[in-house]
Amino acid sequence: MQTNPIPLPLYDSFRKEYKQPFGAVKRLQSCVFTLRFPTYIQVERVTLVMSRPGHKEKHAAFEYHSNENGVYNLYTCTYTPQDLGLHQYYFMVTRGGANSMIKRHAHSASEGKFDGTELFHLTVFDENTKDIDWLKGGIMYQIFPDRFFKYIPDEDDDAERPTLPIGRTLHNDWRTQPDWRPNSEGIVTNSDYFGGNLRGIEEKLDYLSSLGVTCIYLNPIFEAHENHRYNTANYEKVDILLGNEADFKRLCERAKARGMGVILDGVFSHTGADSIYFNKYGRYGNDKGAYRDAESPFRNWYNFTHYPNVYESWWGFESLPNVNENDPNYTNYICGDDGILQKWLKLGASGWRLDVVDELPDEFIDSLNKAVKGVGDDKVIYGEVWEDATTKEAYGQRRRYLIGGQLDSVMNYPFKEAILRYIRYGDSQILRDGVMGILERYPKPSADILMNFLSTHDIERALTRLAGAEIGENDREWQERNTLSDAEYMYGIALLKCAMVLQFFLPGIPCVYYGDEAGAEGYKDPFNRKTYPWGRENTDLLEFTRELASIRRGCRVFAEGELEFVDVGKDYCVFIRKDISLMQGAVIFLNKSKSPRSFKLSSVIGTGRKPHFVRARAAADDNRNVYVSPYDYAVVKYELCELDKVDTDIREEIIIYE
Repeated sequence: MQTNPIPLPLYDSFRKEYKQPFGAVKRLQSCVFTLRFPTYIQVERVTLVMSRPGHKEKHAAFEYHSNENGVYNLYTCTYTPQDLGLHQYYFMVTRGGANSMIKRHAHSASEGKFDGTELFHLTVFDENTKDIDWLKGGIMYQIFPDRFFKYIPDEDDDAERPTLPIGRTLHNDWRTQPDWRPNSEGIVTNSDYFGGNLRGIEEKLDYLSSLGVTCIYLNPIFEAHENHRYNTANYEKVDILLGNEADFKRLCERAKARGMGVILDGVFSHTGADSIYFNKYGRYGNDKGAYRDAESPFRNWYNFTHYPNVYESWWGFESLPNVNENDPNYTNYICGDDGILQKWLKLGASGWRLDVVDELPDEFIDSLNKAVKGVGDDKVIYGEVWEDATTKEAYGQRRRYLIGGQLDSVMNYPFKEAILRYIRYGDSQILRDGVMGILERYPKPSADILMNFLSTHDIERALTRLAGAEIGENDREWQERNTLSDAEYMYGIALLKCAMVLQFFLPGIPCVYYGDEAGAEGYKDPFNRKTYPWGRENTDLLEFTRELASIRRGCRVFAEGELEFVDVGKDYCVFIRKDISLMQGAVIFLNKSKSPRSFKLSSVIGTGRKPHFVRARAAADDNRNVYVSPYDYAVVKYELCELDKVDTDIREEIIIYE
């Protein structure tokens, strides 16, 4: 069934027919704005009003351009931004001697209306920003080191047998539940370990290769006395249960030989209280560390209100004393020549992921960037940002993470939320607006390598989020008790496959949290941090993941291709990735319903093109229809033509469902 074309909006920031180029622009890169007024609207003057928070507005006049099909009068304006940062804009229109404004409608992420109330955004980033090419088109794999794989040396192996540090316990059974109950003093110590180690990761490099992995992201590996290791005790040493410096160097070398980089987790806003720097409990000597020695070289790293017992700590956790990142000694220790950042990069790491980056001051991130890029422009810096990184404010400041000289990209929490809400609840607007909004505001070099995950160590496993009961405010007792029934598990696997299709084929790079590909479930910490289920994997899901990886790695359009949502419904999604420089396109059809569905292919790619069915079942006679099974997908590649280089009118209803 076809529908009549709907009226075109006055302005739509997502569409190139209205703003060229789409999305963020480099400083001094011109962009062209177009407004479409129905001919019955008499316009006397149109002005672009552009501003940055805290700065004066700038104005640019529109000119009449043309009439479109006798229905719309088009006005255009070219604007060349001079300044970096997040800009905001709207349009002033004079009609009948009176001024009115076109702003973004509150119920739309991109459309402008006369009764709109929200400003549009334009991100302007440094024209010298460099792409991190080795990550593009690849696949990331996140490992919580203690829980991935435990390498046990043979008697003939000369590997070190680590001694268990005081205060730690080691599980004998890999399959047991992590400890979570408080001790007799009411403290959750996080002191239980399973013994996963760097040699274990090395042993599984071939497994990771089979998943198409090109980048391994490791949760913290440095000496620390809780199993998550976010309470660093010594930045200069690998934790004894994980191995040693030689193990790390060898892991990086052998990963590189398989086409993989290794990214480390950097926790620089706080240290552990039980560390060589703070040494609250005396593990490192009775008169060492900032807590025990007022003359310690580490004393000025910390803020003591009443020395030594009252001090600033991360979110009030006394086990995590905050550091003064801008203390010259601390900054130099982390960011100086041959400091912590460069030490581990020179040992083989390919970059850093910065924990709670909003807790780090801009000056420190600037220094960090210089240190990392001083080793190589290809060394990547990711930041943990849960919100839109371009509009993020922290401690009263608009952050400048992605405009140049700080982060290369971020963890993509907005995509995660949009995908999971769409797959579970069918909220198509959340998917379209959530994805396109981020792509509109993020510089393309950042968007191409966004860390697109569905689960992490901080949130529920995607399988549980999709098929389990809502966690709400339920405590750990409830979380441990509520596991998926067999029916919920099978339904969850079907939904997870659909979510992974979006994860692997939308812009950015998929980041698979260890065990997701094997069917792991669990609510929040520690239930999302169970050991990898070796020998108990969901082999169907594992092969599905390998198939996604093979398609992604085999089609270059997924590295940098632009995105166009063709149609998004409650239980189906069709989108295109296309790269003009390659003259290639790919259409992804997702059917997340329990019934088969067919799509009219020619309505998507046009007629006269020969499709290449990468993963699809098509009609044998004319290749006009693509058939997709329940909870399944199809991928069709095609060659672009000269017409694809031209920005044509907005599509009408183009898909036929049967």
